[in-house]
Amino acid sequence: MRLTAEDHGKITAAVAAAETGTSGDIFCVLAGEVSSYREVPIAWGAIAALAIPPAVLAFTLRPLLEIATGGWAAPGAGVLPRELAAAVTAYALAQVCLFGLVALITTQPPVRRLVTPRFLKRHRVRKAAFHHFAAAHSHARDSDTGVLIFVALVERQVEVLADAAIHAKVGDSVWRQVAAAVQEGMRQPDPTDGIERAIAICGGALKTHFPSGDARADPHRPVDD
Repeated sequence: MRLTAEDHGKITAAVAAAETGTSGDIFCVLAGEVSSYREVPIAWGAIAALAIPPAVLAFTLRPLLEIATGGWAAPGAGVLPRELAAAVTAYALAQVCLFGLVALITTQPPVRRLVTPRFLKRHRVRKAAFHHFAAAHSHARDSDTGVLIFVALVERQVEVLADAAIHAKVGDSVWRQVAAAVQEGMRQPDPTDGIERAIAICGGALKTHFPSGDARADPHRPVDD
């Protein structure tokens, strides 16, 4: 999912319109993929290496045992240690090959995104959102009415964070509406409309609880270094 320069322009304009008439701040961060998830290929490779060989062995071991314990097993008993050593070696090689093959396949971005657990994506998106929220505060002057809309476009997830002052007045219901608007937009080919609706909802809440005659002149506006 990619946004064009025109989409970014629309979102920037939506933020400017939403901040007009309020002393609050709206930060909208559009991120690509928030993490490389390097542990995912390793984990799937290990799972394959540990799970597949025992499963195959479970289907092949019984026939071998029946042969080894048959009436002719005693005369050929001397062959068994060599066969066992070869089997153990083949088992270890199979594990190594499976690990490498599955890890290589799941390293490919489309496959990795498909097999990465949703809870892990959620954790990484939330961590990135808090990082950006803290960074936004470091560039703001005494603002305690900021709202962050963090959109992870690749993971198709959204986090909405708000300062304590605005959260105490608005509560969770509005933020759920904001997140729902973004998620609904991400189900469409162009998520821009959903993001714009989410920004407008935040702007309405800020104007209701923290109005200002001229938000552009407000000293709480973020400044660049």
